[in-house]
Amino acid sequence: MKVLDFYRKRSGELAHLKSVLAGLAWDQEVMMPRAGAEHRARQRAALAEVVHEKLTDSALVDALETLLLEALDPRGLAGVRELKRQVEKAVRVPKSLVAELASVTALAYEQWVRARAENDFPGFAPWLRRIVELKRREADCLNLFALRYDSLLDEFEPGARASWIGDSFSVLRPALTRLLERIDGASASGEKLVLDGDYPTEEQRSFGMEVLSAMGFDWSAGRVDISPHPFCVGISPRDVRLTTRYTDRNFTRALFGMIHEAGHGLYEQGLDAEEYGLPTCEAVSLGIHESQSRLWENQVARSRPFWTHWYPRLKEVFPGRLDHFSLDRFLLAINRVEPTPIRVEADEVTYGLHIILRFEIECDLIGDRLDVESLPEVWSRKMEEYLGIRPRNDTEGVLQDTHWSQGLIGYFPTYLLGNLYAAQLMDRAREDLPRMDESLARGEMSELTGWLRDHVHRPGRTEDADGLIRRLTGEPMRTEPFLNYLDAKYSELYGL
Repeated sequence: MKVLDFYRKRSGELAHLKSVLAGLAWDQEVMMPRAGAEHRARQRAALAEVVHEKLTDSALVDALETLLLEALDPRGLAGVRELKRQVEKAVRVPKSLVAELASVTALAYEQWVRARAENDFPGFAPWLRRIVELKRREADCLNLFALRYDSLLDEFEPGARASWIGDSFSVLRPALTRLLERIDGASASGEKLVLDGDYPTEEQRSFGMEVLSAMGFDWSAGRVDISPHPFCVGISPRDVRLTTRYTDRNFTRALFGMIHEAGHGLYEQGLDAEEYGLPTCEAVSLGIHESQSRLWENQVARSRPFWTHWYPRLKEVFPGRLDHFSLDRFLLAINRVEPTPIRVEADEVTYGLHIILRFEIECDLIGDRLDVESLPEVWSRKMEEYLGIRPRNDTEGVLQDTHWSQGLIGYFPTYLLGNLYAAQLMDRAREDLPRMDESLARGEMSELTGWLRDHVHRPGRTEDADGLIRRLTGEPMRTEPFLNYLDAKYSELYGL
């Protein structure tokens, strides 16, 4: 077999196996009975071992070294380099540790679901302690950088470092706090615009799917279900699963959750399906992935042009519920800035403070400067310091997120990086699409979807996040576009 053919075959095998793991994870969160957790843990551990074996096979290592000397086109060479990067990391981590992590996190997730429902952090703490220990071991095995945390962060945001993320966050935190203080002092902030009412789940689902269809989400290649924590899984560009959660008293949680996850879903569906199985059919990073969801959820779906079209339709779906809300009052209600202990329900201004809190805690956990037992108090203290509120219990505090139960340490900062990337991408999109707001006001979103597909989705992982942002904007990641966007938006909404 030719070296190139072997590389393509092996890369395809790895992609298929990883997609099976993704499908098992989706099933565990959406469909699987709780009693199946132990069997699922064994399934995931067994498959993780197979993936590790194929990824670290000496024949693949040799093939990649050979291909790096071949006269490949730039896209093909980028794919080889990316798989080689993944291989070099995999060979540093023992197969036994890979399997143990897969098994423990599958079991820990079920314990997190129970603990969250029962407000029982002490019952979950032993599982989290074990996960933190395993992730420290993984970071030590990787030993890619001086900081343990950087080795874990690199899995989600290749090329990123805690130092420059920390520098950016040190600029964002005081800027966000100042904006929050200005909004608190505005006269409009005193008006409580409550959207609570009777919003049947089926109507919420139907309206959400209508919006997602207009965004360009392909229902023949995707679906939406219910889970405790909204998420998106891209099993392949032709099989993309979204989830949300509903409450009959307020439609915004499910709707904006669906739009957010559909931003991820459009990215997955927009990858080049002809290259499935190669790194060039993978997303650039989780920060770029998050830029897509935050762009759609906030910069589009909380904007005046978007609701110029969709607000009359929303009133039709829920007759009589919103008649006393003008468009202006509705926009203020869905963009209301008010600290909340729950990250996924946070507004755009305070959301970043939630992420900075988690980033700092993760760095301290992995760096042996914080123990698991101290988490609830540290979490509550930071929440009070950054947002002026304390969670009433651990369920709305340290237990609110699923990430740590799944071993996803190093993931959280990518959420805020996504906001920064989204602002820069949207600025460039507006330059290229000067009538975009007019299109959105007519309910037409295909122009923006097409721009993102051409410039962000289809290129796949042919560059890192820094390369993509520089290619499209001519600059590295910057905090100013995001802060300028927030200042302009909320100055108009609150009359600052």
